[in-house]
Amino acid sequence: MGNKQVKQHFETAQKTGVLKISQMRLDEFPSALKTFPNVLKTLDLSENRFSELPDEIRKFNLLKHLNVSGNRLIALPEAIGTLIKLETINAMNNLIISIPGEIANCKNLKQINLSNNQISVFPSMVCGLKHLDLLDISRNKITCIPDNISQLQATELNANQNQISEISENISLCPKLKTLRLEENCLQASPCLSKILKESQICNLLLEGNLFNSKALSDLDGYDAYMERYTAARKKIC
Repeated sequence: MGNKQVKQHFETAQKTGVLKISQMRLDEFPSALKTFPNVLKTLDLSENRFSELPDEIRKFNLLKHLNVSGNRLIALPEAIGTLIKLETINAMNNLIISIPGEIANCKNLKQINLSNNQISVFPSMVCGLKHLDLLDISRNKITCIPDNISQLQATELNANQNQISEISENISLCPKLKTLRLEENCLQASPCLSKILKESQICNLLLEGNLFNSKALSDLDGYDAYMERYTAARKKIC
């Protein structure tokens, strides 16, 4: 992409509040972006070669949508916590190891996509986000879902393709959780799963590719109660 086209992107963004500079092989934050006026509501930096995002990103506190997917990020900056209007973060397909606690300040977040990174600890700091609808942590290295999962406000949690062998029974206390994806993990048919089946709000539970078969699941106490919720939810969709 030539300099003329880049300039046009920036000029247009000043009018629209939308800046997309993806697939440009960038490995450094563009200097023009560091001095850019604070008008952006959507910033797409996807499919580049960034290894970090600079603190200057904090000035874009009008941002609602941030896409940094497909880079080489090993972390999200603490400055992310100043972007309090953020509604969506897409940071999939990076090398992210951990998430800053400051992300809890982004009270308007509705969707967080952290799929296909190197995260080994469940990002509990996002559990209190009241507007969160989707948390996607699939294809990471998470081994355990902790007790404070009970605070998760999302309606869907995607934790497929991790290394999860332990899951707190407190997940049954999640007030809004309807869809729970735990495919291709290391779970056993345990009393915890029984409690999820029996006592949670979950009506769409995906468990294929774990250390038990469908019969072992259907034999668990609470399976019938889960199937009632599942069937009722399908009827509403139809």
